[in-house]
Amino acid sequence: MNNKEIRVRFAPSPTGYLHIGGLRTALYNYLFAKNQKGKFILRIEDTDRNRYVEGAVDNLISTLNWAGLQADEGPKSGGDYGPYLQSERLDIYNEHIKKLIDNKKAYYCFCTQERLTELRKRQKEEGLQTKYDKHCLSLSKEEIDQKLNDNTPYVIRLNIEPNNEISFNDIIRGEVTFNTGIIDDQVLIKSDGFPTYHFANVVDDHLMKITHVIRGEEWISSTPKHVLLYDYFNWERPLFAHLPLLLNPDKSKLSKRQGDVAVEDYMGKGYLKGALINFIALLGWNAGDDKEFYTMDELINAFSLERVNKAGAVFNLEKLDWLNAEHLRNTPNGEILIMLKNEISKSKYSSFECTDEYLLLIIEAMKERVSFVKEYIEKCPYFFEPPTEYDEKVVKKRWKEDSHDLLKIFSQRIEQLVNPTKEDYEKTLKNFCEEKEIGLGKLIHPLRLALSGVGIGPGIFDLIFILGKEESLKRIDKALEQIK
Repeated sequence: MNNKEIRVRFAPSPTGYLHIGGLRTALYNYLFAKNQKGKFILRIEDTDRNRYVEGAVDNLISTLNWAGLQADEGPKSGGDYGPYLQSERLDIYNEHIKKLIDNKKAYYCFCTQERLTELRKRQKEEGLQTKYDKHCLSLSKEEIDQKLNDNTPYVIRLNIEPNNEISFNDIIRGEVTFNTGIIDDQVLIKSDGFPTYHFANVVDDHLMKITHVIRGEEWISSTPKHVLLYDYFNWERPLFAHLPLLLNPDKSKLSKRQGDVAVEDYMGKGYLKGALINFIALLGWNAGDDKEFYTMDELINAFSLERVNKAGAVFNLEKLDWLNAEHLRNTPNGEILIMLKNEISKSKYSSFECTDEYLLLIIEAMKERVSFVKEYIEKCPYFFEPPTEYDEKVVKKRWKEDSHDLLKIFSQRIEQLVNPTKEDYEKTLKNFCEEKEIGLGKLIHPLRLALSGVGIGPGIFDLIFILGKEESLKRIDKALEQIK
């Protein structure tokens, strides 16, 4: 397999949103493929028509593209091994199931739902494992033909010989062995004529030349059935790697009951794709060092399946928030500008008119103080409208008896400045405080309150320079009127 092109696939079902665990599976497949100069294939497993959600395929593809995980082959990308929608491959499955039936590796099962329910009930009462009892395996060819002619509903089952050992090597977990005595005769073709996941996935992985199957650990118990199918067809098995579970902080399996599990939820909350990808990559993998900040290119260069852990990975939202802030600080201001303008267009300031230069000044001044692009609006609304009220706690703490007079005189000094720079404001304020023999804070705190209505924010000289001379003077006058 070393000489072959590495080919991996992400094969979601279009049942709604993309689960955060699904994104991690897609990411690990993508990183492994790119690290190995291989191909990342997207296949849509849409044979469960009862769970199919209209529009889910387009949503899956657009979400993966947003995350930067573009498929080399897939429903939209095309490729040499399509179709990449399983619902368009039914003829292929029918051709292959006939081979299994002819070789007695699969068989028709005409049992009614009532019989299967009664069988399970009896097995439970007797303390036995609930599985099919091979009742229809003993039907003669004449009986089978008669039932088929009568259009009796049927499924097709995998014929598993009991008490054999099935072993496979898992890149993450090592040697895994199952006894066939505990494995059910899996349904391969359902009564609606569509294949089950187990059958279609093996046929497609073989025909699409998949070399490595990288998926969640919940599929380990199904892998013996898949291995048997490879063996029954005399096909070379791919290599398997089963990823650890994603866990809530209380170590329970990550679920919607305890928080957001859809990638779209995190997109909607304003998480950067770079931060989300960085965070998810570290949920079960590390490069063997303490490095936590990664770009996509760095992840591709560092990734290996051998460094994926067996133990479940805890989903820590605080770490995601920290990474989002780090990625935002490392994002060029020009890119943040585009995102900020989009946020403004969705906010109550959608009609606010300003230049790109104005917004770039805000971005630079607030870069160390925000974790999300939307916080450029939420944490400093005073850049988009004058304060209509003043924080009472700050007034009580920072507005002293002489604040009114000091600000009034200082505003007159500002008025005399011509096209002032940030440095001009700084020099004027420092000279004023020296002249009055007062500490800088004596003026800075009431000045900030007058300009913004709050007690925290960017540097005071950034604040006054961004707002500009005329706007700053207006706000000081208003504060002098309103704050008593």
